[in-house]
Amino acid sequence: MTATHESAAESVIPAAEPQPAPGATPPRRPLAARAAAELVGTAALVAVVIGSGIQATELTRDVGVQLLANSLATVFGLGVLILLLGPVSGAHFNPVVTLAEWWTGRRGGPGVTIREAAVYVPAQIVGAIAGALLADAMFGKPLVGWSTHDRSAGHLLLGEVVATAGLILLIFGLARTDQLRFAPVAVASYIGAAYWFTSSTSFANPAVTIGRTFSDTFAGIAPGSLVGFIGMQLIGAIVGLALVALIFMPERPAE
Repeated sequence: MTATHESAAESVIPAAEPQPAPGATPPRRPLAARAAAELVGTAALVAVVIGSGIQATELTRDVGVQLLANSLATVFGLGVLILLLGPVSGAHFNPVVTLAEWWTGRRGGPGVTIREAAVYVPAQIVGAIAGALLADAMFGKPLVGWSTHDRSAGHLLLGEVVATAGLILLIFGLARTDQLRFAPVAVASYIGAAYWFTSSTSFANPAVTIGRTFSDTFAGIAPGSLVGFIGMQLIGAIVGLALVALIFMPERPAE
């Protein structure tokens, strides 16, 4: 086939549009669509966390079984949400992930801009609150029942630093090694494991933490514990980014 024929054939057969990997922020999507994906995704995530916690406590009094049910539902729900919405918004569902992506890309690299971050974060918080209200409504609970579950102990705060640092290390480590296609499985698996190996049961997300104050159920957190948890999550994000910079240093050219 001649070059002319090849060009004609290529013009007839449209090239497949490349799809961004989950965890990346696709630049072609309108910001409104991405904000909607973040709002809906965060709402669904919180509804899964709180709803499965309510369901578990109604089915058994064994706290271990309750935590197992809660963590399994979160793993499956989070994995599906990242797979579904990752190609739209990057599936952050988490202000520390959004802020960390802005920080790493602030000098012109890939990632969200400060304007996009200023849209993402409020969408995530509104979504988290909406998800909590939805979960309460589905199970006939008061729509706004402030949690009385105090989580202000020091060892729980340390657990949040560890959980958040590990999450940031995982996500940005996958990005540095070009393995973000594994994000749905990897991130969901990490959160499921962190439910069990951290003392705080791995909130690791300021928006989700805020949403969980609106439900006085198994997965709730008292408003008085909110500032401490979010503060430790921000510290954890800084630690995670420092670990990414240390572990995933750029390769040196061969001499």
